[in-house]
Amino acid sequence: MAIIEIEDIYYTYRDGTEALRGLSLYIGEGEKVALLGPNGAGKSTLLLHLNGINLPRKGKVSVMGREVNRKTEKWVRSQVGLVFQDPDDQVFSSTVWEDVAFGPRNMGLDRREIDRRVSAALEAVGMLEYSRRAPYHLSYGQKKRVAIAGVLAMRPRIIVLDEPMAFLDPRGKDALAGILNSLHGLGQTIVIATHDVDFAAEWADRVVIVKDGKTLAQGGPELLQEAGLMEEAQLRFPVVSKIFSQVPGLDLKPLPLTAGQAVDIIRKLICRKKPD
Repeated sequence: MAIIEIEDIYYTYRDGTEALRGLSLYIGEGEKVALLGPNGAGKSTLLLHLNGINLPRKGKVSVMGREVNRKTEKWVRSQVGLVFQDPDDQVFSSTVWEDVAFGPRNMGLDRREIDRRVSAALEAVGMLEYSRRAPYHLSYGQKKRVAIAGVLAMRPRIIVLDEPMAFLDPRGKDALAGILNSLHGLGQTIVIATHDVDFAAEWADRVVIVKDGKTLAQGGPELLQEAGLMEEAQLRFPVVSKIFSQVPGLDLKPLPLTAGQAVDIIRKLICRKKPD
């Protein structure tokens, strides 16, 4: 069942820039979806439509069967939590605790419920011990975790993240991937805009590829192995697939996408070469 449906939407900024030009896609409930495309493809603009910050000039955005418009924008923001690319756009209070409590407090919840939600959200992202710390004393990766916690405390059905891996070191990326997988394990629908093809190949159930404000393709991660599509989208092959495609005499179909698939193939090749 689709939890998000986007039908032929158009969006133009005030300076005349056409960001979306008839884009359509769907996202199934409980899916992990990676949105990929080159700079200027319209990814960030699209994400802003998912919780009503932007409303389409033409076309329709539906969340959980309800059209997103002026009448439903407040409701949809309670259902779709958006994490911006730069945590400094989202983390602004005097302490981590106060920052995460901001959303629940504006929902009119009582103090006990706010405390429960903030504690649970900070624990989920591994930041509970930093609850009394000032955000400006945190690392970039820690601020990203706090931004995610602020969204979690609102208890949305869908979490949308814009380039969550940007500017993180490898350890930070692994930690964030673990958090996202844990949230998905709890039944969360997660949508990520990213340039990271390797992360999308490893993590996503489905990928949506956009360019020039339109959807080029949507489907399983195996789309990332289609040479013509990757060239048109100005994206590269996943590293694992590229390595195996260049091994002389190794004609694999399909090519591995993930490190786990690559390990399985290598094991089989080693076993084949062992003497009886």
